[in-house]
Amino acid sequence: MEDGQAFFAQGNFAPIGTENDVADLPVRGRIPDGLRGTLFRNGPNPQFPPADPAHHHWFLGDGMVHAFTLRDGKVGWRNRWVRTDKWQAEHAAGRALASGFGGGRALGIPDTGVANTAFAWHAGRLLALEEAHLPWSLDPATLETLGVERFGSLTGPFTAHPKTDPVTGELVFFGYSAGGPLSPAMRWGTLSRTGEVTRDERFPVDYCAMVHDFAVTANHVLFPLMPLTGSLGRAMRGGPVFAWEPDLGGQVGLLRRDAGIASLRWFRAEACYAFHVLNAWEDAGGRVLADVMEFAAPPLFPRADGSPSPREATEGRLTRWTLDPAAGTDAFRRERLDEMSGEFPRCDERRSGLPNRHGVFMGRGHAGDGLPMLDTVVWCDLASGGRARFAVPPGDALSEAVFVPRGAEAPEGDGWLLTVAWRAAEGCSELLVLDTQDVPAGPVATVRLPERIPHGFHGAWVPAAA
Repeated sequence: MEDGQAFFAQGNFAPIGTENDVADLPVRGRIPDGLRGTLFRNGPNPQFPPADPAHHHWFLGDGMVHAFTLRDGKVGWRNRWVRTDKWQAEHAAGRALASGFGGGRALGIPDTGVANTAFAWHAGRLLALEEAHLPWSLDPATLETLGVERFGSLTGPFTAHPKTDPVTGELVFFGYSAGGPLSPAMRWGTLSRTGEVTRDERFPVDYCAMVHDFAVTANHVLFPLMPLTGSLGRAMRGGPVFAWEPDLGGQVGLLRRDAGIASLRWFRAEACYAFHVLNAWEDAGGRVLADVMEFAAPPLFPRADGSPSPREATEGRLTRWTLDPAAGTDAFRRERLDEMSGEFPRCDERRSGLPNRHGVFMGRGHAGDGLPMLDTVVWCDLASGGRARFAVPPGDALSEAVFVPRGAEAPEGDGWLLTVAWRAAEGCSELLVLDTQDVPAGPVATVRLPERIPHGFHGAWVPAAA
């Protein structure tokens, strides 16, 4: 395994091998009365050591779901692997079979992905997501794997980061490599509030790129096509499947939701990269603004010749992109909003696609050893520029913070942040509950887990029905 990927088999990046059900976890402090629902978290947790370590990547591990159910001051926890076709084939064989970004197609394993990245809750379905395949549907109470969710007629790919329109209830999705593996084509579409496919369009692009996230406003969809390219020819020559090629430059596609690909236009960008979008909206002048975590070069992937990008280039920072459809130019403005390196931005999703004041990202405060660890919750007031921070001690790490409103009618940003802490010295994990009214005070409740939770990617909050 290459040095950069070998790290992801060590420490709290290493997988766990158990599935657990614990009804009542120990709590220090007090779970707020209004915090009633389930936090679902997802991440890569390989069932077996990789069949081909030299071509394994952290992003390829089998999805493992963790569910924290909070109600009446108590917390329960359950975790399960997503029983994808790959997982089932390898479980039957008792060893890893598939390797690399090609998955197990050559071995006859259905190419249905690993469902290891994020979640969506839509039309009464809990969807385990990754970017190259359709979602897997799970039972939200038991985490039983129910199967690939096609919403009647969809074929892949389907993003790890669909966006729910809080006004219409639509789910907006997209995918890259839409013409087949590593093809220069993309797609976008919408699902109605009840799960019917209402739009599904495909369009060509200049090159195959890993487009992990996108932005949706009330009227527009924005696609950041940046040159983290996928190349079958390069892979067949022994090079990386995905690699950074900054000389190709970048583009940002913009279309109107009501007009679809007939309205698609491209804005020119210097080569940069954004894995994740905090939020996007339109201002009174019709400009489209998107707050993203921007990198000069993507972390975790080499350049096309196999060499790494400089470390400073792979530090993400909160940046605002402003595109003006009426300006008569293909250029757009980029403005740095925060100097702390970080990742995993989130907002109050009741403001998704609408102007928002508050947001959160996970910062790299005192973790200065070059490891991809995040240790600081950064709660942002984007109107005043204010920041409220909470950090764990050196060596510890935090997962993405998920915002939960204090109530359905609570003002934007008034609620709690839920994050999982890795306590390195003790080798354990804790669920932390922070109050957005006083983030620096630290957690109002700390929940100790009997098993560590490996570093993962994204989470989603689903409120209790009653």
